[in-house]
Amino acid sequence: MQDDELDPLVARADLDGLVRLIDARCENRDWEGLLRVRDRSRAALGTGRQLWPAATLAEYRLALLAPAEWAARVLHEDGGRFAVGPLTEVIAQNHSWGELRDRLPDGPRRSFVAHERVLRGESIDSSDLDVVVLETPLRLLDWEPAYALPVYGDEGVRCDSPVDGPRPEWILVEAAADCETLDDPTLEAAARSLVANWLDSSDGWMRFAVVDGDLSHALCAAGLGPTRVSRLDPGTAMAWMAWCAASGGIHGRRRGAATGRFDAWWFVAAVGGLDWDELGSAPGDSVRDVLRTTTWWRLDVGAEAPFHLAIAAERHVDDGSHPGTHHDERETIVVLATDQRP
Repeated sequence: MQDDELDPLVARADLDGLVRLIDARCENRDWEGLLRVRDRSRAALGTGRQLWPAATLAEYRLALLAPAEWAARVLHEDGGRFAVGPLTEVIAQNHSWGELRDRLPDGPRRSFVAHERVLRGESIDSSDLDVVVLETPLRLLDWEPAYALPVYGDEGVRCDSPVDGPRPEWILVEAAADCETLDDPTLEAAARSLVANWLDSSDGWMRFAVVDGDLSHALCAAGLGPTRVSRLDPGTAMAWMAWCAASGGIHGRRRGAATGRFDAWWFVAAVGGLDWDELGSAPGDSVRDVLRTTTWWRLDVGAEAPFHLAIAAERHVDDGSHPGTHHDERETIVVLATDQRP
């Protein structure tokens, strides 16, 4: 189909003109025309015309603003690669599962959209999905916190950090003179998942330690001196971890709130020494029990980066948990991370 507005702009590789055309077609609700902008900008890449910004913008606007029948057309495997966030999260902001269910193709992206809609209050029937991508429930459980969700708009995305609640009551904890660290690759992998984008796509760093002892021993293992700490409500702790895991840091691309929720669940399970693969299809009770029986701490380490995580998790362990070692029946995990190197 000839498009007298679009075709000359593509031929000239006129990005400014294409952006103006995208704005106009959004304003006029010309979704078919907007899809042509996406398609022809993508096709032009094969001719050496670098029009991927126009293709990305048109795709993003369709996912965000267009009715479900048009929005679902951009949810293919290589769509949204350069968008500010995953299109599965973008499309879930303004479209219900009922609107999308019969229009989304089968595959992983369909499942991610479902999990994003769960975070927005919907319950999804598992029979609607052909692929399991995240092993978290297809509904919010009554003990889960209010997760921080992004707001996508014409100018990009904003996702404020979780609300802290009451002002923290800080206490000063001295670091122990020495500490006995433990090796726990599974727990370290779960901790890394919380800040993976900061490490892989930004200039981030992470310090992780598990100690046989209390918080003072954890501070020693993390290389900290006397440190101000405050108790962290379990729900707020989980919301913070999910927010970190969903983010991209300053330079990375968002991973999505559904992924953040899963990574927070996985980390909490690992804190409790649980094998995720053995929890089966209903891990909720186990994760809830670990979350509530763990003492969570925030650490004041003077982090100035926009994205940072400074938490410790202190839990009681049964005698014999680590044969051959002497401990006071407590094990503490500390995770320090930012999206910028100090």
